[in-house]
Parts: sequence; C-alpha cells; structure tokens
Amino acid sequence: MDRLDELAIFVAILETGSLAAAAKRLRRSAPVVTRALSGLEERLGLRLIERTTRNLAPTDAGRRLAEQARRLLADYDEALAATGTDRPLRGRLRITAPVMFGREHVTPLVLDFMRALPDIRIELVLSDGNLDLIEEELDVAIRIGPLPDSGLVARRVGQVGRHLVASPAYLARRGTPETPEDLAAHDVIVSTGRSGSPEWRFLIDGRERLVRVAPRLAVSHIDSALLAARDGHGIARPLSYQVADDIAAGTLVRLMPHAEPAPLPVHVVVPSARLMPGRVRAFLDHAVKGLTALAVLKGGA
Repeated sequence: MDRLDELAIFVAILETGSLAAAAKRLRRSAPVVTRALSGLEERLGLRLIERTTRNLAPTDAGRRLAEQARRLLADYDEALAATGTDRPLRGRLRITAPVMFGREHVTPLVLDFMRALPDIRIELVLSDGNLDLIEEELDVAIRIGPLPDSGLVARRVGQVGRHLVASPAYLARRGTPETPEDLAAHDVIVSTGRSGSPEWRFLIDGRERLVRVAPRLAVSHIDSALLAARDGHGIARPLSYQVADDIAAGTLVRLMPHAEPAPLPVHVVVPSARLMPGRVRAFLDHAVKGLTALAVLKGGA
C-alpha cells in the first residue's frame, strides 16, 4: 500500500472514530483499513490507537503522528494543486460558532459553501463556549471578543457592541434609566452565558465604570433573556447583532447608547496557517468575505 494512503487511512480512523466509518468514508473494505493500521503499528513498533469495545482513542504517539500526517497530507494536496490541475476540493470540515450568531449568520454561509463544493462534508458545532480547536479537532472558529494570546491564526471581520434594551411597555411602566446608577431601581435580566454577567461595564467620557446589578431574572441562554425583555420583564444587555431586528422593529428600545463600552471584535480563527488544507483555506476566504459584508458587524451598532 502507498505510504501516503496508509497515513490517510490512519487519519480517517481518528476523525471518524471507528475503522468501519473510516472504511465507509474512504470507500475501502473494512479488512483493508484494519490491515493498514496494523501494518503501520507493526512497522513503527508502537501502538497508535487504543481500542476498546466502545471507542478508539489515539495514544500519545498516535496524536503526534496524526499531527505530522495531517501536515504531510495537506502539503501533498497543495503540491498537486500547484501543478494547475483542476482537482475538486473534498473532505470534512468542522466549524464552530456562537449559537445565535451561528444559527443566523454562519449557517447560510455554510450552506452556500456546500452548494458550491458538493464533495465537502461539514460539521457545524454551535456553542457559546470557546472550544479548543486542537482538542476538539475543529478547523475553523468564529470568535466574538478579545482573543487570548495563542498560536491561532485570526482574521478580523467586524465588531459588535453591547446594548441595554427594554420593551416600550416596561419603560412606560417603570420609566427610562438615564445613568448606569439608575439600574439599581430597575428589574434586570442577565444571561449567564457569553452575553451577560452581574457586573456590567460602561464607558462614560472615556472612563470605564463598573456597575454591579442584582438580576430579577437570570437565564442560561440569550434567547430566553430576549423573550423576557420583549415581554416587559426588565432590562437586558445582549450583543448588538442579537437585537438588531428588535430595535429596528421597535419591540425593544436601546438605552444609554452614550455609555456603552467599547465594541467587541469578531474574528474567524484557524489553528495554523501552515497546516491549512485547501478546503479550510477555501472556507476561510468564503467566511471572511461573507461576514465582513454583514451589516450587524459594522461599527458594533
């Protein structure tokens, strides 16, 4: 068996989680896949994958080999692409994005990409936590907020703000707060996920002000916080893209825009520029172009 083919089988086993699934992806028989793995381990004198009745997991040696194998296979694909041959992009992409942003803005980009490239398979993982790209074997992430100092490669596509909002009915009943300190006399709704905390930051005359709020309602997801705000139960503080339609429709009113903190950057992130297969590079370019054009990422307003 060709040694590159052997490495491709090994990587497919790890990515799919089973020998049978790897065989199905590669359109090989299960015995061929099994022999390839056994032959690779025998030649190296190392166990690369721990097998149990329920799952497969790479050993430390297997993880190191998989990293090198992915790099080698990506370089091989790019070398072939450089010959000028028109080879279709194929393979799997794992992409992650925040839940609401991913549902409304990333999913359409993914569907457009799939229509253009029928040989690409995509797993879209929507999570409001910043998943580890390496540990979770993710190819691309959309991140909102400052990026930690790391080896990740990031391309900025825009920014979003944090808006205080309430329904017209709530404001008619309880009055409109004019300063951050006025929030002490109001019902506050917080999301315990990405978009809220009991301490809210404001920026007034160039100086940051921290206000601790006592929430009347705390929920684990922004959708529920917005539902409560629309229904007149208090003041919420979502990200600007999450309430752009509500503000435009008048179902929620933006409060104290003069005191909003600095906008949060939005980036498209990949683990490494060096290890980027053609399909990842193609989606990165597609996502950057599509997200940069979004009105909700312009100016954080």
